[in-house]
Amino acid sequence: MPEVRRTPLPSVALPARAGTKYHPGMAKEKTVYTCTECGGTSPKWLGKCPHCNAWNTLIESVAESSAPAKNRFASLAKTAEVATLADIEATDVARTPTGMDELDRVLGGGMVEGGVVLIGGDPGIGKSTLLLQALDALQRAGQSTLYVTGEESGAQVALRSRRLGLDNSQVKVLAEIQLEKMLATLDAARPDIAVIDSIQTVYSEQLTSAPGSVAQVRECAAHLTRAAKASGTCIVLVGHVTKEGALAGPRVLEHMVDTVLYFEGDTHSTFRLVRAIKNRFGAVNEIGVFAMTERGLKGVSNPSAIFLSQHSEPVPGSCVMVTLEGTRPMLVEIQALVDSGGPSPRRLSVGLDRDRLAMLLAVLHRHAGVACMDQDVFVNAVGGVRISEPAADLAVMLAITSSLRGKPLPKGFIAFGEVGLAGEVRPAPRGQERLKEAAKLGFSVAVVPKANAPKKPIEGLVIHAVERVEEAMEVVRSLS
Repeated sequence: MPEVRRTPLPSVALPARAGTKYHPGMAKEKTVYTCTECGGTSPKWLGKCPHCNAWNTLIESVAESSAPAKNRFASLAKTAEVATLADIEATDVARTPTGMDELDRVLGGGMVEGGVVLIGGDPGIGKSTLLLQALDALQRAGQSTLYVTGEESGAQVALRSRRLGLDNSQVKVLAEIQLEKMLATLDAARPDIAVIDSIQTVYSEQLTSAPGSVAQVRECAAHLTRAAKASGTCIVLVGHVTKEGALAGPRVLEHMVDTVLYFEGDTHSTFRLVRAIKNRFGAVNEIGVFAMTERGLKGVSNPSAIFLSQHSEPVPGSCVMVTLEGTRPMLVEIQALVDSGGPSPRRLSVGLDRDRLAMLLAVLHRHAGVACMDQDVFVNAVGGVRISEPAADLAVMLAITSSLRGKPLPKGFIAFGEVGLAGEVRPAPRGQERLKEAAKLGFSVAVVPKANAPKKPIEGLVIHAVERVEEAMEVVRSLS
């Protein structure tokens, strides 16, 4: 039988990634899926994070090599001694005012030595402008400052400072995105206050993932926090926000820092709100109000004027309430529009909880005899402010009733109070301060819960104390 010769098959080149060369035996890069909420990892993609149960938060990233990770932070570890609380010397934290009263109010009085502040907001809202103004004021007050920018060049920052009118500014600027060089500069310069703009651009060469990834943001923020505590430098981190308005990066970022501030407001409006949602050195839910001008952000000392519409005469569907933002009483106008709806009436609210609006409409029908079942109801808090406290209940119900009947509330009228499902009007916290603020701004008639009625009369303010929703409606009918 003749011998059969077998010819070898021609070698076929395997397709390679763009920009890479293929080498035989080259292993594929190992990837993991990291949660943007908690930072937990998973070897495969899942719809729900197995660590924090958040949906659609896993993103693919390159796995870190485990060999150098063991000793990566070994040099940072320090031996700590156990001590009792009574033996630890503790003093009140010293604060350094920034020169901007509204920012100091949100921070709790000023910058704290060794504190870490995280400020987030939409692009173009004014974060960099505010911090550059604050640093310039601190520098002129004798503080050593450093502005680290990872998104702009030094020339761009200088151009912005001149546009803001900060002539001959002595603020030091460093254009850098590598963490190790930042830490070396902070250790050598030892500034009193440093701004990192932004934390999403910072990367560490000890990690292989790209800047802005969950691992980079978490580790870089942890390093900067340790540096602030060790050196006493107050560090301000600027953070990006997601489409939902939350801070980008893992939620552990908010737990690392001492203070978290949110920059709110419409970019088309001239007013901006800075709100504290976490503060280890002050009150939370404090709010600072700024006006955007050609010379930067200016503090608004009387924010109630922003949230009150200027009506020459009272109009139906409008009721003014006094809300508390942290420690500050503030007057806000609640507007309601009730219109004939179709088979499926709409319930929309802006600045107020929509579920609470549905509850208030049910209470209004059951206990006050005001039916809106076949009506579209729209409620809005004027000025873009968000009201989360239940003290707005009574004002919302009076505004809805006013719009439905087409009769305006009396001039100089305010109301506040929480409404329960049984129709009772419950007291609001710090009612005396709310009434004094209303009297100071010229309001003359108030409908408040009976428990908030002052023992001594307030000059210029007639107060009607009520216990139930029906009583409040009767008082309003008698006044109008």
